[in-house]
Amino acid sequence: MSNKLIAIGELLIDFTSSKTGELKYIESFTKNPGGAPANVAVCCSKLGGNALFITKLGNDPFGDYLLDVLNKNNVNINYVKRTDKANTPLAFVSLKDNGERDFTFYRNPSSDLFLEPSDIDGTIFNSGDILHFCSVDLIDYPVKKAHLKAIEYALKNNLIISFDPNLRLSLWDDECKLKQTVMDFIPYAHIIKVSDEELFFLTEIESEEFACKSLFKGNVQLIIVTKGKDGAVIYTKDNNIIISPGIKVKSIDTTGAGDAFIGSFLYQLLRNNITTTTLLDNPEQYLEMLNFSNLVASIVVTKYGAIPAMPTFEEGEDLQYEK
Repeated sequence: MSNKLIAIGELLIDFTSSKTGELKYIESFTKNPGGAPANVAVCCSKLGGNALFITKLGNDPFGDYLLDVLNKNNVNINYVKRTDKANTPLAFVSLKDNGERDFTFYRNPSSDLFLEPSDIDGTIFNSGDILHFCSVDLIDYPVKKAHLKAIEYALKNNLIISFDPNLRLSLWDDECKLKQTVMDFIPYAHIIKVSDEELFFLTEIESEEFACKSLFKGNVQLIIVTKGKDGAVIYTKDNNIIISPGIKVKSIDTTGAGDAFIGSFLYQLLRNNITTTTLLDNPEQYLEMLNFSNLVASIVVTKYGAIPAMPTFEEGEDLQYEK
């Protein structure tokens, strides 16, 4: 499989609480590499795909550590830049009893925000590849323009573009600005992945189907709505609806579950050589793909951390066989 996933955005360290409870009461943490687009790249790579990551890390020990993590997970790091302007971003993660989490970010500013349009190499974008991004790095720093430059190259070379808003309200001073920014970027993408809560936040429409229909703008062809333990649904631009039920497991940490879902879905698109012109050709294939992505996500929530929890293709297939 020569085609590849190109992910752009934040790469950070999650300091995950050693026990459940409010952050102010936690005394110890475990250091886990993370950042949504980086999680997606590692997921694709561990499943057997080709993945390349674009970001900017600080010239600090945390940046060294994260670069080593990507390299050990066979993600192409040739386009990861370094800077002295800011430190590598950090997040502190507190866990609830059900595995859900709260984030406190230390990135004011952080190194990823200084990724420049000139840092984006247009020669890496080839037809058959997929570009994936999220909303965390769409705030008003150079990194936003770097995303636009990557999108420009992707559209010019007919890449599938995938956008997971992955909303983090605490990183934005204005919720309206966050919503408007996400809505501005949605038409660039061919695939939108949202949680059911994010879908309502963005559209304010109660009906899931009508909410999705309102997002079919510009290039959008597929909208994937994830529902945690209740599975996922794909809505296609030509009015197909594909439903995959959830998988019940004992969840201890949901960090990275959504990234594992979309990462494994994009991996399958690459594996099946699906392009912008064939996304809608065979909607029946998406049920099997959704089922596999649910399996991969269900593995991740049974482990701590995001990147360390990403499974191999064999682990996913083994669980699929057991089911």
